[in-house]
Amino acid sequence: MRFYNNSHPYYCGIDLHARLLYVCIIDSKGEVVAHKKIGASKDDLLLILEPYIGNVIVGVECMHCWYWVSDWCAELGIDFILGHALYMKAIHGGKTKNDKIDSFKIATLLRGGNFPIAYDYPSEMRAARDLLRRRMKIVRHGAMLKGHVVNTNSQYNLPATELNLKNISARQKLREQYQDPIVQRNIDLDMALLDCYAKELAQVEWFIEKQAKNHNPVYLELLKTVPGIGKILSLTILYEIGDISRFESVQKFASYSRLVKCKAESAGKTYGTNGNKIGNAHLKWAFSEAAVLYLRGNDKARNYLNRLQKRMSKAKALSALAHKLGRCVYFMLKNKTVFDEQRFLKG
Repeated sequence: MRFYNNSHPYYCGIDLHARLLYVCIIDSKGEVVAHKKIGASKDDLLLILEPYIGNVIVGVECMHCWYWVSDWCAELGIDFILGHALYMKAIHGGKTKNDKIDSFKIATLLRGGNFPIAYDYPSEMRAARDLLRRRMKIVRHGAMLKGHVVNTNSQYNLPATELNLKNISARQKLREQYQDPIVQRNIDLDMALLDCYAKELAQVEWFIEKQAKNHNPVYLELLKTVPGIGKILSLTILYEIGDISRFESVQKFASYSRLVKCKAESAGKTYGTNGNKIGNAHLKWAFSEAAVLYLRGNDKARNYLNRLQKRMSKAKALSALAHKLGRCVYFMLKNKTVFDEQRFLKG
């Protein structure tokens, strides 16, 4: 957890909502100089902040509509920081909660040096990252549709299908297995959605890869040198990291990627692990997938995994391999070097 502890003449805390803002400005002595509810409008926000521009820092909690505030502050040269929502809740949680109190607490955290910092993702790459995350949700929904086709077979006690659903004639054969026209229509609906998804996702993937080549072609090509990291995984890792230099150490990168577990200790006793869900779930998924794909057709990697399994279970060995891949990617991007398998398996 990192805290913002720079000093400013004024501190502005904004409790941010989609259509409303509650703004609180305090001075260096902690006195409230402005405390007002306004609409989510740049003009209204400027009216409050204009007398303090150049001497104020703005802090907001990381939630779904912070983009425009960050971009607006950048345009006007106003210092802006983003607060980690989970840590902020833990720090300033109280018995009574409302927008007015929350905005004051945010400003107070800024002044007191207790404002937990989240990453203000670069504006030029945000939309591509969001599109990639959107693609992931649609892919998962497509998997659910395929699962529904399989479950329908089970409902009517039909043998498991081994048909290639990409083939039109195979789909027709699958459809004809069912006598009921309503069930046939149900299968048709699944197939129609899958067709639409396949067409749109192919275009989206091409578009995102094109954007990545403009945003950070070096990272993209370096990531593709790792066996098991293809187009989608390289794009995911690239856009979820943003800039590798924001991580001071490989340990912090591994923690952010959910590749390590943190012990919960008190009075010399260990109470298991804590904070396993804190971090980036997309990076956790990407490195876990990369670990499995790295083993495919790779005898040297399988031998390495077998050595790990002598000391731990297979699941833990795969997690250790994912962690090792994550550390490797960190140093590759940091030093701008390609993947060295001999060195990777030796370490």
